[in-house]
Amino acid sequence: MVLKDVLALLDGEVLTPGCGLGLECAKIFASDLMSDVLAFADPGSLLLTSLANMHTVRTARLADVAAVVFVQGKRPAQDVIDQARSGNLPLLITKVPMFDACGRISLFMKGRVRGE
Repeated sequence: MVLKDVLALLDGEVLTPGCGLGLECAKIFASDLMSDVLAFADPGSLLLTSLANMHTVRTARLADVAAVVFVQGKRPAQDVIDQARSGNLPLLITKVPMFDACGRISLFMKGRVRGE
């Protein structure tokens, strides 16, 4: 799935324009525990989290995730957005809760596997 699909599915907003909405994300990882992201997220995954601070951007870069979606309407401070932009890390936000966001993405991906 590409970030453009995620943006549409979650009625999201791009915080880092020009950072690759055509980027492919084969896996999704949802967590607010950055230690779990470091331990278990596969490189290239899309990270869904409600933790909207600098620690999230630093962890995402260390774990080599493709992009970050902040759920539940959480909006990071401008310095967090600037840090992500400088590392070419796409950031999106959505008002959708984490559970619903994961469900929407899962249904979309299942439909693509079946060719719907």
